[in-house]
Amino acid sequence: MNLLAIETATESCSVALVHGDMVIERSEIAPRKHAERVLPMADELLAEAGLGRHALDGIAVGRGPGAFTGVRLAVSLAQGMALALDLPVVTVSSLAALALEAPDDDAAILAVIDARMGELYAASYRRDENGGLVPLDEERVCTAEALVLPDTSAWHIVGSGWTTYADSLRGCLTGELRSAEGGCYPQARHVAELAVREFRAGRAQDAQHALPVYLRDKVALTLAEQGKPQP
Repeated sequence: MNLLAIETATESCSVALVHGDMVIERSEIAPRKHAERVLPMADELLAEAGLGRHALDGIAVGRGPGAFTGVRLAVSLAQGMALALDLPVVTVSSLAALALEAPDDDAAILAVIDARMGELYAASYRRDENGGLVPLDEERVCTAEALVLPDTSAWHIVGSGWTTYADSLRGCLTGELRSAEGGCYPQARHVAELAVREFRAGRAQDAQHALPVYLRDKVALTLAEQGKPQP
């Protein structure tokens, strides 16, 4: 299978290519430069593998949640390429991709992305016997203080939400904290890993059905909420 994966929901811009048993990736921390970098990165990977775009069998994309513009960019690019090349698409939760950054053991995983405005995007998972993920709850956007977690004995926490809300997140845990890493982001290689399972299970979609997930309609603070005088 030749599968191209795109993930731009956070500060990290990453693209991965599954080519047979090989996975190659380009990843950069590039705030506000995703639109400039993502297609050149994809072309670099295809050139490295000696493939043209028409050799692809499918497109995978991190569908959010995350930064509004980044999520919209990734899904729009995936839809455009899939329509142009007549390819199926698999959308993957950016929180699930982030969860695969955690150590592979029996502990539950809390994936948290800083959503700004005093909130975070969060979801909990456990690894299955095949290295995949089993959701333990629903994706949501909330304050760290309002987060209610499943009752389990041990946790890994990954994502930028830990950097911003570590103290509050510690208070939410229902078991020991085995590890916490705030400097990691959803990566296209993990989007690809999860997407390959979906393709093989026959759960790919037509491009027009590949939709972003924002979780929050409101993407900017009003002047009043920022404490600024009204014009």
